[in-house]
Amino acid sequence: MPRVADHDERRHQVAAAVGRLIAGGGLDGVTVAKTATEAGISVGLVQHYFRNKDEMLLFTYEQVLEQIERRVTALVERSESVGTRIEHIVLDALAESMPLDDERLQEWRVALAFTGRAADDARLGKAKVAALCRTRSLLAKAITNAQECGEVPPATDPAREAARIAAYTEGLTTHLYADPAGMPPSAALAALGDHLASVFTGDCHLRRRAPGERPA
Repeated sequence: MPRVADHDERRHQVAAAVGRLIAGGGLDGVTVAKTATEAGISVGLVQHYFRNKDEMLLFTYEQVLEQIERRVTALVERSESVGTRIEHIVLDALAESMPLDDERLQEWRVALAFTGRAADDARLGKAKVAALCRTRSLLAKAITNAQECGEVPPATDPAREAARIAAYTEGLTTHLYADPAGMPPSAALAALGDHLASVFTGDCHLRRRAPGERPA
């Protein structure tokens, strides 16, 4: 008997096709027919898994978030294992959601298309709010951890500072995407690094320094 295609594999195949279409021509270029062609499957199969364009977009957006989270999780694990400052871990983690290379540029275009669509769709809007809340929550947790080790002053409000960092990062990312000549990746990362340095002002008393390393 012929092998039955895995359900999740097909859905991921469609999501990858939607992402490529958005990267190439924006959300207006995404249709069920074009998605089927891009994915190399039939229109009927696409419609079997997704009832409409918004369902395809939602799943594609969720896949982008999962991809970024997997990279960030791996990055944090590597960095913590060698005693990297929390400030630098946060900088590298935030950079994973910025359009700094072709892969992250495609992800950002999907996120941008989703944000625009979410403004007029309650279901998509709810997913967008959940993603924003998770970002702020993770940043607040990182700031709290940094307070415990001495990198961030005790008087800092983690939730308020997390909101500031998230908003600052999103603003830089918008400029980087819309005007890469005026805001190249190096400038965007330098600006974000400067902002984080104004928050993470102390030295972690729990981190072991390498021989000859000076305090941050």
